Amino acid sequence: MRKLLMALAVAGVAAGCVLAYLSGITEAAQPPLFNPPANPYPNGIYANGIIESDQPSGENINVYPEVSGTVKQVLVAEGQEVRKGTALLSIDDSIQRAAVEQLQSQTQAAFALLEELKAQPRKETLDVAAAQVVSAQTALKTAQDGLDKQRAAFDLNPKTISKDALDNAVNAVATAQANLEVARKQRDLTRAGAWIYDIRNQERQYNALVNSHLSASALLSKYTLRAPSDGIVLAINSTAGSFVSGQGTYETYTQGMTPVLVLGSPHARLNVRCYVDEILVPRLPNPAKMKAQMSMRGSNVRIPLRYVRTQPFVSPKIELSDQRREQVDLRVLPVIFRLNKTAELRLYPGQLVDVYIGE
Repeated sequence: MRKLLMALAVAGVAAGCVLAYLSGITEAAQPPLFNPPANPYPNGIYANGIIESDQPSGENINVYPEVSGTVKQVLVAEGQEVRKGTALLSIDDSIQRAAVEQLQSQTQAAFALLEELKAQPRKETLDVAAAQVVSAQTALKTAQDGLDKQRAAFDLNPKTISKDALDNAVNAVATAQANLEVARKQRDLTRAGAWIYDIRNQERQYNALVNSHLSASALLSKYTLRAPSDGIVLAINSTAGSFVSGQGTYETYTQGMTPVLVLGSPHARLNVRCYVDEILVPRLPNPAKMKAQMSMRGSNVRIPLRYVRTQPFVSPKIELSDQRREQVDLRVLPVIFRLNKTAELRLYPGQLVDVYIGE
């Protein structure tokens, strides 16, 4: 028994020594996946940067609709290159299309009435007026013949024709003459055609309806969003069935309004927008001598940049959250540089980078 205990004690001491030796062994440190960015310039300054598409001015192209409605169909895909005028997205236009069709019908009716006024007198209407003149002439001749007979009989024997009958015959002739005059004037009025003032009034009504139809058609075209220039679709923030307005579309994650689509220039050329803190602005080199180097976060890639322009307006620095709720006490000056993208570089607009600026 005593020997067994002694053996167990020796074994425990040996195991403890082995464990202490193994735990004292330290493994060699693994090399870092990437080196922290270093300032390549003696007096260089640091700035945060964000990659954006190459634009002659401003940032990416944010596309907003000029009308409100429900998205009917998205006609492009993210990453797709588009030409100027390419249809990007369509909004339900059923109500506006019905209004355009109604105005078109009213315009056509007004034009038909205008053509009718200009085409007067109508031959059939003029024939009726001429026939009424002939009828009035016939009636006048009949009344005149009756009066002549009664006067002849009265001259032979006044007792055969009463004074009252003779007066009625005279009145009948006068009435027939008046009817003939009315028929002739009506014929002349019909022959003259439509009154010039009626034609001018109808022309103005027709022109007003034409302009209304053109305006409604122009508004109808706004229900299809088209590319304002050649570029590439960077982001689509809306889908079929969602509601969009002139303020954009509701973004679920930031709980704010965002552009319906975002377009940029083709990725062959990209810009880097750097935000230089206002306390470092006096240390910015002369633009003619300015150089910069960009470091991609998470890699050892260092990319030279070429100065493009400075946006001459110091504005509050913003974060990547809802801008309406941000409180900032730092102001920055945007400086834009350009880089040429190669096949080896995987860069995307919106990507954050580190930039050092020097001479």
